[in-house]
Amino acid sequence: MPDRNDGTLTHFDAGGAARMVDVGDKAITRREAVAGGWISMTPATYALVLAGKMGKGDVLGVARLAGIMAAKRTSELIPLCHNLVLSGVTVDFEPEPARHRVTIRASVRCQGETGVEMEALTAVSIAALTIYDMCKAVDKGMVIGEIRLLGKTGGKSGDYPPEEGNR
Repeated sequence: MPDRNDGTLTHFDAGGAARMVDVGDKAITRREAVAGGWISMTPATYALVLAGKMGKGDVLGVARLAGIMAAKRTSELIPLCHNLVLSGVTVDFEPEPARHRVTIRASVRCQGETGVEMEALTAVSIAALTIYDMCKAVDKGMVIGEIRLLGKTGGKSGDYPPEEGNR
């Protein structure tokens, strides 16, 4: 059964059982993936987060560390992901005052046989959940949204630039 997606689902064998794709014969190349998402909140919560006045401490600093740690542990969270040695992980935040939300962007890099898309998506997801956890005492109505792959480079399947209809 092929490891490259040729229209079939590669994480299932011929009998339909889940399997971890064998990437041992793939070339080791530089891989990078970037993912993004956001979390919106009330204006009061947003002000507390940006001012560093939330009772639990530096919300964005803790969320950044949580996102980095999550990227490193993705294979422990998602059953069929490979354990990768990451060469770099960044998690950045961009405040959006007009919407009372924070945009989250994660970039993950490695030299390996398989990509790091799941690690980037996991970093964004866990960073958003950490922000929620640290702020939920004052705002249980926060919304996490649009977590998605923004782009990837490297590997046999080539680059993935974001396209307009791909959100």
